Amino acid sequence: MIFESHAHYDDKAFDADRDMLLESMPEQGIGYILNAGSSLESVQMTLDLAKRYSFVYCALGIHPSDTKKLDEEKFGWLKEQFAKSGAESAANKKIVAVGEIGLDYYWDEPDRETQKTWFIRQLELAREMNLPVIIHSREAAKDTLDTLRKHDVAALGGVMHCFSYTRETARECLEMNLHIGIGGVVTFKNAQKLKDVAAYTPLNRILLETDCPYLAPVPYRGKRNTSAYLPYIVSEIAAIKGISPDEVTEKTTGNALKLFRVCEQACPEES
Repeated sequence: MIFESHAHYDDKAFDADRDMLLESMPEQGIGYILNAGSSLESVQMTLDLAKRYSFVYCALGIHPSDTKKLDEEKFGWLKEQFAKSGAESAANKKIVAVGEIGLDYYWDEPDRETQKTWFIRQLELAREMNLPVIIHSREAAKDTLDTLRKHDVAALGGVMHCFSYTRETARECLEMNLHIGIGGVVTFKNAQKLKDVAAYTPLNRILLETDCPYLAPVPYRGKRNTSAYLPYIVSEIAAIKGISPDEVTEKTTGNALKLFRVCEQACPEES
């Protein structure tokens, strides 16, 4: 079964068929879905989805593009969601990461200092909650890496989601105990940089993701993405590494189970 490590089923793109789509995932080979919060509204919906579906887990955090909306009161509410989960033994294991957090310099707003401030606060929250982090970084490699080093992300663990940088940056991430999130872009013909990163990154440090509803793989590029398209990503990584799709699925699922501590039994041994 495939572990989908980054989805946004709270997105309005799924309003028409969200329940039908999610209910179909296990029969399509998708055994686990990690839905990543990105705004205060999506955090609430992510929590709701995890309560309704046994195979859906949550990452709670505020995307850099939404950090301008944060203040101490709203950040306090976000922290309370972790505390509530900790008080409910049945739900305790459903919040497995802080994310999606980070820096995005593609747009001019929010300003960089605002993004950095809330990035750091959420890294501190992850440390307080003893959870790994899901990092968003777009056109902000240096500041992202500098912040992660300064705040000892290696002690937390996590994933550089939707990796878009060079092999050298991947090396720096791996040295900081981060996994590399690889999604549909790796299937694009013009994505040689990411293909090189996939070839370079050890299989035991790769996570599969879609970032759905965005970034659908070939042959669905440009259409709404879903976790059901993960096998296309599996096949591409298998071809790049010269191994079987089954090996990619087995190892990356084990990686995610261990990182997010959602093993139902003993986690797979490293090899």
